[in-house]
Amino acid sequence: MSVLAIETLNVTFSTEAGPLHALKDVSFTVPERRIVGIVGESGCGKSTLINAILGLLADNGRVTGGRILFEDGNDLVGLDPTAMRALRGLRISTVFQDPMGALNPVISVGRQMVNIQYRSGLSKSAKLARATEMLELVRIPDARAALRRYPHQFSGGMKQRIAIAMALMMEPALLIADEPTTALDATLEVATIELLKDLQRKIGCSVLFISHHLGVIAELCDEVVVMYAGEVVERGDVRQIFHQPKHPYTMRLLECDPARQTERTRNLPTIPGEIPDLRARPRGCVFAPRCTLAEAICAAPQVERDIGRGHRVRCVKAVSPAEAEA
Repeated sequence: MSVLAIETLNVTFSTEAGPLHALKDVSFTVPERRIVGIVGESGCGKSTLINAILGLLADNGRVTGGRILFEDGNDLVGLDPTAMRALRGLRISTVFQDPMGALNPVISVGRQMVNIQYRSGLSKSAKLARATEMLELVRIPDARAALRRYPHQFSGGMKQRIAIAMALMMEPALLIADEPTTALDATLEVATIELLKDLQRKIGCSVLFISHHLGVIAELCDEVVVMYAGEVVERGDVRQIFHQPKHPYTMRLLECDPARQTERTRNLPTIPGEIPDLRARPRGCVFAPRCTLAEAICAAPQVERDIGRGHRVRCVKAVSPAEAEA
């Protein structure tokens, strides 16, 4: 069963130069108690996807097609603002990239953690006890004393753990983590990944994890969705994506991972070219202008297809392992 199901989602922004098609026919699911990673280079549509799910698109953006089904099949597209606010923070929580932007600098951590429990119906003492428990879960030393401190009195890694504790306070069904390790150094990044995995198991929630860091996605996620120029070009379980990639973009993306470089070099590999203008999408494969394997057939519209065991690819040239051996 899926906690979240995105079905052929389309999002368009109105601009002075014409409509910009930020998301096109995006489809994937987030199963119960699973961690699904969204990966892709900057501009691929990750942030737009999050805002569409949360109902926080900019005034010039709108969902022009598709559905966002949450829990028991409720469509979040067009949901009444009051009903959407009732879901945010209670059934859907978010951890943002910058913890300083998520924490109020002039209010103590304890007061912030008590305030966000306003829908719980608990007494103030029970809310404080719950806040202390959550800080202990995210391994904040002397959690009770920490409640009296302000965000600037914590390190970056500790602030991010506090933000995670606040997001999981109400035990949501879905946690959206928007590049929560980007601002952390390598040691803190590993610790945060381990913490997220541990908390996800304890609370039993599903996680939609957005990142450009392939190593983090490989370590943390059960399933992976690869996005390019607002489209899902490949999706499958983590082993399929990292060990048997089938879309040329996924292959090139993996080749650019610095962790895969075996020799010292001053020039890291890149993908030549730029993301296409989303105000004038190519009729065929959106990656074709940058793809070294492109042929005439790639100018035709591409349809996502299953090449085996739930491994889905939007590329006419992708073949299943069995077809490759034949």
